[in-house]
Order: sequence, then C-alpha cells, then structure tokens
Amino acid sequence: MRRIDEEEALRAVVEGTAAETGTEFYRALVRNLARVLDTHGALITEYDEGNKTLRALAFWFGGEWRDDFEYPIIGTPCETAIEETRLVHIPDRILDLYPSDNDFKGAGVVSYLGVPLLSRDRLVLGHLAVVDVRPMPAEKGLLPLFQIFANRAVAEMRRLRLEGDLRERQEKLGRLVDSAMDAIVELDGELCITLMNAAAEKVFGETKDRLRGQSVERLLGTAAKGKLGGLADELSRRSSSERYLWIPGGLAAEPPGREPFPAEATLSWFEMRGRPYYTLILRNIHDRLEAEQTIRSLSAQAEYLRQEIEAEHGFDEITGTSPALRAALKEAAQVATTEATVLILGETGTGKELFARAIHNRSARKERPLIKVNCAAIPASLIESEFFGHERGAFTGATQRREGRFALADRGTIFLDEVGELPLELQGKLLRVLQEGEFEPVGSSRTRKVDVRVVAATNRDLAEAVKAGTFREDLYYRLNVFPLRLPPLRERGDDVLLLARTTAERLARDLGRSVAPLSPSDIAALGSYGWPGNVRELRNVLERALITSPDGALRLAALLPEARVERAAEARAEQPAAGEILTERHLRQLERDNLIAALTRTGWRVGGANGAAELLGISASTLKSRMRALAIERPRRTT
Repeated sequence: MRRIDEEEALRAVVEGTAAETGTEFYRALVRNLARVLDTHGALITEYDEGNKTLRALAFWFGGEWRDDFEYPIIGTPCETAIEETRLVHIPDRILDLYPSDNDFKGAGVVSYLGVPLLSRDRLVLGHLAVVDVRPMPAEKGLLPLFQIFANRAVAEMRRLRLEGDLRERQEKLGRLVDSAMDAIVELDGELCITLMNAAAEKVFGETKDRLRGQSVERLLGTAAKGKLGGLADELSRRSSSERYLWIPGGLAAEPPGREPFPAEATLSWFEMRGRPYYTLILRNIHDRLEAEQTIRSLSAQAEYLRQEIEAEHGFDEITGTSPALRAALKEAAQVATTEATVLILGETGTGKELFARAIHNRSARKERPLIKVNCAAIPASLIESEFFGHERGAFTGATQRREGRFALADRGTIFLDEVGELPLELQGKLLRVLQEGEFEPVGSSRTRKVDVRVVAATNRDLAEAVKAGTFREDLYYRLNVFPLRLPPLRERGDDVLLLARTTAERLARDLGRSVAPLSPSDIAALGSYGWPGNVRELRNVLERALITSPDGALRLAALLPEARVERAAEARAEQPAAGEILTERHLRQLERDNLIAALTRTGWRVGGANGAAELLGISASTLKSRMRALAIERPRRTT
C-alpha cells in the first residue's frame, strides 16, 4: 500500500522550495515529490521542440541524482503528455503500451505519472513526472498532490523564462546604445550624469564611471547647461506623449580641456519610480562634415578617374632608345623624386602627358591621383570653376556644389596641359595656388588649403609670350623651376622605326587586322619625313594605313604629306592654262590644299593668336565652316 500523507506533501511543497530558486529549487521539488508520493523517482525537464527531446533539470531516481540526462520523447509516455498537452497516468505494465522505451525497460520502470508544463499562451516549456518500479494506482490524493507540485514547478519555470527574456532584452538594449555612433547621455532631474554610452566616452574623453553623478556642465560647459535647463523645464510642462524635442540651433559644447565643437542634439524626458530623467543625444557636426567632405572628394576623384580610364591615352609606356630621349628620361627620373614644379616643353605630339604620368608614378605622391587639366580645351568662362570648383547657385546652371581639379588633386599631382593657353585674368589666381596653396571656390568666401604638386606642359614659347604681354612673368618663373624639354621625333633617329613597329602591331590588334613587316619603301618614307605632328601624327598615319590596307601592307609613302603635295602638283599641271576658266573641282581642291597647309603649319590651331584663321586672314568661324564643307578633320589626338 502506497503511503501518501497530504499534510506532509503540502508542507514539502511550501517549506522545501521556498528558499530555493533555479537548479536548487528543481532538485528540492523532485526529491520532495518522490518522497511524499512514495515513488522510485521523479524528474523535471525542459522541452526542445526542434529536436523533440527532454533534458533533465533535476532527476532523482533510486536514491541518487542522475545528471546530464537527456532523451528523445518519441515512443514514450512523455510524448503523449506533450503532444496532447494533458496529464497522463499509466498505473502498471507501461512497456505493454510503450515497448520501444528502452530507458524505462532498462531501469525496470512499470508505472508513470506525467504532465506538460505550459506557458501562459499554452506553449510546452517542459515536463514533470514521477515513475516507479511498482504499480502506481490512482489512490486518494495522488493526482491532486501531483498537480500541486506541477503548478509550483511551472510557476518557477515561467519566472525563470521571464527573467531570461528580461536579461536578453536588457543586454540587447545595452548593446544597441553602446553601438550607436551618436553620444547618448542619461541625466537625472538635476541634470547630473547617470549613464553614458561608448560613443559619449569617446567624444568627451571621459569614462562614465568618473562622470557618474557629475553635473552636465562638466561635459558641455556653463552655456550649454543653461540652455539644457531651459529646455528641461519646457519638457516638464508638455504632455507625456510630447516630451522630446530637437534642440534648436544645436549645442555649443565646450568640454574642459578639449576642443569645443558644435553639436546637433535632441533631448527627451522619461520617468522612473516617480523621478524625472532626461536622455541627451548629440553628434559632433565637425566629424560629420569632415566625413561628408571626404565622401564627396572620393566620389569626385572616382568619377574623374573613371573618365580618365575611358579616355584614350595613346601609348602605355614611353618607347625609344635614342640619346635625345634617354637624356629626357634621365632628367625626368631626377626630378620625379622631388617636390619641384616641372615645366615640360615640346612640340605637339611629343608625349608630354606620358612624361607627366611617369614623373607622378615615380614620386612619393604616386598613391594619390594625377589630375589632368587641358587648359586649351576648357571655355574661358568655365576655367575658374573647373580649377577651383563652385558652390551651388554660384552662377546660372550651378545646380549643385562641385569640387574643382585642385581639390581633387590634394596630396597628389595636377597636370596643366597647354598651360600657355590660360587667359591672363586667371593666371594671377593660379599663381596664388602655386605660391600659397590656397584658393576660394567660385561663389564661396571660404578659403581652401591644398597640397598639390604641379607639372605643366606647353608647346608655346612662354618667354616670348611674356614679352608679348600674354603670359605673366611671375607665373612663368614660378612654373619654370625645372624645365624639361622633350625631343621631337625628327631628332630621335631610329626611334621612329621602333615606334612605328610597336604602334602598328598594337593598332592591328585593336582593329582586328594583320600587319605586314615594314617594307624598304616604308622605312625610307618614315626616315625622310619630318613628322611635324610627332608621335601623334605617326599614330594617325599608321592607323589610316591599316584601315586602307587590304593585305596588311602599310604603303606609308602614299599617305605621307609630301606624297600628297606631289599629287597636288600633278593635279595642278592638269589644270587649264592661265586665262582659262577653272572647274569647280579644281577650285575646291586648291582651297582644301591651302587650308590643310595653313592648319598643319599652326599645329591645327584654328583660332586665336598664331592660329590658322589669322594666317589666312579670315575669322575662326569662317574657317570652321569651310573645314566642314571640305570634309577637313583634325587628326585624332594621341600621345
């Protein structure tokens, strides 16, 4: 006969578990449960729904503890209790009903009483059970007493779950606050510091432990505390749903011993246990503006470099072995490692940009960008904006702020190609940048400081331009620190053959054509021609030869200008004698030859001083119109 003392059972539930929590509570509960119900064992488990397993929180069996006990519920009476969320009582012969329960079989268990432990929303948290090696009939008091223990068990399990959820939420909240980029400071009703996040410690250079209990004046200074006091009074008069505000005008933070800074900030009010508290969130505007400026600068640099990659730069390297080229390369290598301003002098097409790139790539600034500006290709009205940038609304069409080329080149190199074409009115502003390293963007009164190395290039005689009054003398001497003269192709001997071979092969690959070796007549033509357009002209002639060649043979002699002059002379010999009427075809050919001769002599400069229009005595617009009518195109620019 099972001995069940109801009074003792109730005393065991109250006294045996009142002073315990957690694991010790569970141990006291199951040990007293097994004792008062006179069973061989009792256990309380938590349920893993994903794996369909029960893990024992406390398991008393046969007078000893079973630690680390975990088992799957499938094929056990526990499965029935959990799946059907009800109390299950099997008084005897349990293995007849659950023959696959090897745990009970090995322990000699024959009877079972179990119930699922449910949350308030009826989710299974765990399971409480007693088992015995004897039959367990439903004697008076068995089931009610067992249910009392189950109620006490589920109450503790719910409490522990709530505590765990609360700790998790507090930990997440703490991580959220500490991971915030903005400084967060909690203040009490007297505006004394109670808490700070990691960002606030970094901004103010103080730890929260040192500042706890200190007045906010210690962080922000007297003026800011006064402003916060007035705002706190305003918040206290608002309704509870509107006790927050964006601090108008921000705060002028003046932390003792640190640099003052302007800050954007918000202030909100809350109450805990009848006491008011304030949350101050602020951000150092200087840090934000610096980050935005860096992003804008990097974006502008990326866009510039993208455009540079898309543009055609001609040769990838400087090719040649002539003494004249070697001398220029030696001088370039000598000046590259310095910070000296370089003025590259040479005829059009001699590779001035390639030398500028070589100087930059050998300098200490090679990790920063090389920014190129073609001074002749920018309209005079836009050069200042291109150089120095502009503010939004600085002029008609300035719909957004833009960085200038000098800002993009900060800590790098700027290449001023065709610097001799700069308008006189801009030369003084360029001189200031070179001397002082500062400028003002168009439409701004803010002075920008930059650290830029300048490499300039020109095919003009700047000394003569100074005498003519079209180029400032002081700017000339500021640029002419290290003059580097590049030899024209006619002074480079056999380099023309080397360049012709390598360029023809590269162009053939780009065009998907084959190219035959240079013939003796090609070599003779290359060596006898003066190449006024230098490497650029050579490339154009080779590309034209490849396009018109059906078999890969270049036949350069037929394409060089001297050959065209001879054919023009033959055509003139066929013209009518003096006094006879010239046909329209003859007139157009004569005009075309004359315009090409003028353009070739002036390096294809159409307008301006020493341009082809001035040489011909006509306006630049008229010359451009005739060029279109006669299908005259400037040779493609290469380097």
